[in-house]
Amino acid sequence: MHVRVAVIGAGFGGLGAAVRLRRMGITDFAVLERADAVGGAWRDNTYPGCACDVPSHLYSFSFAPNPRWPRSFSGQQHIRAYLERVTDAFRLRPHIRFNSEVESARWDNDELHWVIETTGGPLTADVIVSATGPLSEPRLPDLPGLDRFPGRVFHSARWDHGHPLRGTRVAVVGTGASAVQFVPRIEREVTALTVFQRTPPWIIPRADRPITGLERRLHTALPFTRAARRQLLWGIRELQVGAFARHPGRMRAVERVARLHLRHAVKDPGLRRSLTPDYRIGCKRILLSNDWYPALTRPHVRLIDTGLREVRGSTLVAADGREAEADTIIFGTGFHVTDLPIADRIKGSRGTTLAEEWRGGMAALRGTTAAGFPNFLTIIGPNTGLGNSSMILMIEAQLDYLADYLTTLGALAPAGRAALAPRPEAVAAWNDRVQRRLTRSVWNTGGCTSWYLDANGRNTTVWPGTTGEFRRVTRAVDTAEYEVMTRA
Repeated sequence: MHVRVAVIGAGFGGLGAAVRLRRMGITDFAVLERADAVGGAWRDNTYPGCACDVPSHLYSFSFAPNPRWPRSFSGQQHIRAYLERVTDAFRLRPHIRFNSEVESARWDNDELHWVIETTGGPLTADVIVSATGPLSEPRLPDLPGLDRFPGRVFHSARWDHGHPLRGTRVAVVGTGASAVQFVPRIEREVTALTVFQRTPPWIIPRADRPITGLERRLHTALPFTRAARRQLLWGIRELQVGAFARHPGRMRAVERVARLHLRHAVKDPGLRRSLTPDYRIGCKRILLSNDWYPALTRPHVRLIDTGLREVRGSTLVAADGREAEADTIIFGTGFHVTDLPIADRIKGSRGTTLAEEWRGGMAALRGTTAAGFPNFLTIIGPNTGLGNSSMILMIEAQLDYLADYLTTLGALAPAGRAALAPRPEAVAAWNDRVQRRLTRSVWNTGGCTSWYLDANGRNTTVWPGTTGEFRRVTRAVDTAEYEVMTRA
């Protein structure tokens, strides 16, 4: 089977790419999804309390608005239901090959196409669009003795709903975005809860509320009110970029809000010290919660602020020697963000994998195409992440780039086959520009170690500008940045 475009993943990025292809009149494409349903991270993350920390009306496609979001910040089930509706509304299901995990993809220099092996069978494609996302593969720490723990162990992104927690002793490892949401839910059920924290996050209040029936009716009857709401949410976040990217000192005002939030919720001075970060707010992801701090003050909840060192049977030993007993361990330890597992499976024109080419750090032209990998585009690629706004805005900008990329290919070889290979010097120039801009940012100078930085300490994750700027620089393909290959 041969298709013009193979899309990997059926989350926001993959479904958005499929919609754009159909709207361009391209129907010769396949979406390769490893699971049996759409949704990506919003299908996989079903832990108690899972919700988005971007306002609902901004966390949706501009071409598929939802006037009936139930809350200011929607939960996992509503976001997944939205993606199911998008799939049906744009008639994408016939193009999706479920249970088809990509095992390998190899560029054929002679045929100018990709040879793809999946668990659902082989195929070839002129173009690959990788939309696996940075939050698709959970990261588990390598802890001595973990394999001999007698109880249940799982990651928050693979929540075991069949395993009862009521009346048991639970240990949670990690205090990131997921833990901040699920710990307040499970502490109500368990007998004892121990939270292992390496670095405390900055927390600000979550301004969440139900969206009233009147608001929903208004947004349905008068679409411009919904559009105005989205535009306002977008504009506020665009104005914040300068503080994150160029003037970290301006973050002190937000830091004061976070300190007041902590002081109001936690009266114990010792616990408050353990929960107070020693780095500039914004260096790590800022988290939103009204119930995280109260949960940690409960008498049956214990915070160990030195991280987990090893496991001895059912005893968990912290870095400072403190011990805790547990029947269940839940890891909220994040994902493989800067070392994407899919990169090991993609082999380019030089016979090397994307992981090998990115050994020194991820780098892509305009966050989308990589040197040595013709006709390969990544949605949410290197340096396209955001610290304060909606990733859907970045995805849509990259979909614009994809559309122009395909149009350019068609113009280069109307009756044959064409490929665009990013010039290494163009990729290097783009990456150097991005890295220079990041040197002043709070992500690089805030005094923390975060998942924004790779193993070499380079920020290969965050975009240092506004979403409006990213849309401008990805509006059209500049063929001068590419080597053009054609075949009759």
